[in-house]
Amino acid sequence: MNRDFVPAAIAREPWGIILPLIVLVLFGASVLYSAAGGRLQPWALMHVLRFMMFLMMAIFISRLSRNFIRMLAIPVYILLVLALIAVEAIGFVGGGSQRWLNLGFMTLQPSELMKPGIVLILARYYDMLPGGLVGSFRSMIAPAVIIGIPVGLVLLQPDLGTSLAIMFGAVVVMFLAGLPLRWFIAVGVAMLAAIPAAFFFLLHPYQQNRVLTFLDPETDPLGAGYHITQSKIAIGSGGVIGKGFGNGTQSHLNYLPEPHTDFVFATMAEEWGMLGGFFVLVVFGLLLNWGLRVSRDAPGRFSRLLAAGLTATVFFYAAVNLMMVMGLAPVVGIPLPFMSHGGSSMLTIMICVGLIMAVNRWGQGQQGHWR
Repeated sequence: MNRDFVPAAIAREPWGIILPLIVLVLFGASVLYSAAGGRLQPWALMHVLRFMMFLMMAIFISRLSRNFIRMLAIPVYILLVLALIAVEAIGFVGGGSQRWLNLGFMTLQPSELMKPGIVLILARYYDMLPGGLVGSFRSMIAPAVIIGIPVGLVLLQPDLGTSLAIMFGAVVVMFLAGLPLRWFIAVGVAMLAAIPAAFFFLLHPYQQNRVLTFLDPETDPLGAGYHITQSKIAIGSGGVIGKGFGNGTQSHLNYLPEPHTDFVFATMAEEWGMLGGFFVLVVFGLLLNWGLRVSRDAPGRFSRLLAAGLTATVFFYAAVNLMMVMGLAPVVGIPLPFMSHGGSSMLTIMICVGLIMAVNRWGQGQQGHWR
């Protein structure tokens, strides 16, 4: 951006990624507009307004200094754990799960905020830990507790998808921190061996049905396999160029469940086809590539781990949702960033973007406020 005509504070923003995200959000709003039968309410208008508000929040976060964000890591983690405990005590139930807190002006899902929260606290931990202790077994005790508490509380809700997302971000940070590769291999082998026992004794019946449906959705196309069957029909019927804006039948005739949240990509693909799907993938590719470049160029261990872990969290969101709607993964209730309707998920993703923007500024030598 030409700084001769634009104020420096505005020109310094990473417009190369902000502008594609704005276009993706507007595209998502058009899909939500169509899914609502050609109405801005209740989804499309709120989707855009939320993004605008959270974009301002992300820009504010990007102005914070590295020391200030490092200082926030422990208090934020404790606050989120307390919020998860509050969900168990006074949270309300929706869709058979107890995941939300009613704050009056909005409903908050604390487990969503724990996704960037776990990355922040682990980046802080490994930044404090002397390099020679990273590979020691004793150094694993604190991370095990840090990860185990929120994951256990989220599994009680129950919310398997979110707990996996929390663990994914945590594992990426631990791997990049330098833990021995043999530990990850050993844990992976142990988890594979434990899958049969976990399936029968740890998963709830509806979660077992989701796994069985993923393996063979045609066994119960009108029951447990209904969601994924209708999703694949919607995506396949869109072809290369789609049926045209507003001409989708799967969502408009209520065949496709949750066309505005978990299965918004299927709603989009029916009307915009493979070209629309390609556009979505390109924008996510730009976002993930930017996050990895920011991590690579970040100053210091904390900054590198923070940017990489947050980028991995965004990747998990997008990859699992896209795999889910195409029948490549079980249905786990993870929304598609920047397109699905939902306040908590949008808030979480924009916190991730704001923190990556902050790391980007640190890498450019800009210290930020509240040093």
